[in-house]
Amino acid sequence: MLMMKKRARKLAPFTVSSGMRLLFVALYALLSVAPIVYIVNTAFKPLPELFLYPPSFFVKHASLGNFYDLLFALKLSILPFSRYLFNSVAVTTVTIIAAVLISTMGAYALSRMRFPGKDWIFGGIIISLMFSPEAVRIPRYLIVAKLGLMNSYVGHILPHLALPVCIFLIKQFMDQIPRSLSEAAKIDGASEWRVFASVIVPNVKPAIGTSMILTFQSVWGDTETSTYFMTDEAMKTLPYFIQTLTGGLTTVVARQGAAAAAGLLMFIPNLIIFVILQKAMINTLVNSGIK
Repeated sequence: MLMMKKRARKLAPFTVSSGMRLLFVALYALLSVAPIVYIVNTAFKPLPELFLYPPSFFVKHASLGNFYDLLFALKLSILPFSRYLFNSVAVTTVTIIAAVLISTMGAYALSRMRFPGKDWIFGGIIISLMFSPEAVRIPRYLIVAKLGLMNSYVGHILPHLALPVCIFLIKQFMDQIPRSLSEAAKIDGASEWRVFASVIVPNVKPAIGTSMILTFQSVWGDTETSTYFMTDEAMKTLPYFIQTLTGGLTTVVARQGAAAAAGLLMFIPNLIIFVILQKAMINTLVNSGIK
């Protein structure tokens, strides 16, 4: 009886306000899932449905013709499809590892160390969050060109290493960790690197997971480095090749089906990465708020 009474107390009564909140969450969930459903349906639409007006959200006559068109386009490409895929996988993998490592070390310095100008540096990182990619496109090109990194893998990777949002999230997450943990490790004789690797990093895994998601999304679908920094076709990535299927134009009829199928294949890795690391991302957003 006591257990039943306790459970009854825990169950909150259904009210109009709670019903409105539930309705709002349900509508928000539907709006969030809608783009995914649209991408999947578009990939299986035959060509007449792709240009149907008014456009239909769901596919009426599902077909695999778009994927056959994509395979045919791959056969006609200048380079083998495997070359574009290798470039994308290699660039994305190396960039994620390097960017997350740099962001974590930078966040550790801003969160745990004392040095002149620390507040100014963190303020500059926050200000840089407001810059759009278009605003830094010319400086990026000049840096890559002056360093002689055109037509190289480093030219793909370097522009993505500076991710202010990752440093911000990891730093804010580190601020939640009690300083007594790192101080106790230093008393036991641990060096600064040992404290960083053995004490801090294991406690900021959710923030690191979120940074991996953001970095992957930034690099995997990027066409800027291939367009502006690479003149050699062998150094270009898969997103650039997919963009060239229709010349970047949605009004061109040719190969729109192949582009729709390719868009779904490019989206699947993003979905897989997010599903695997979604708990880390939610935990980071909850614990990385500005104090």
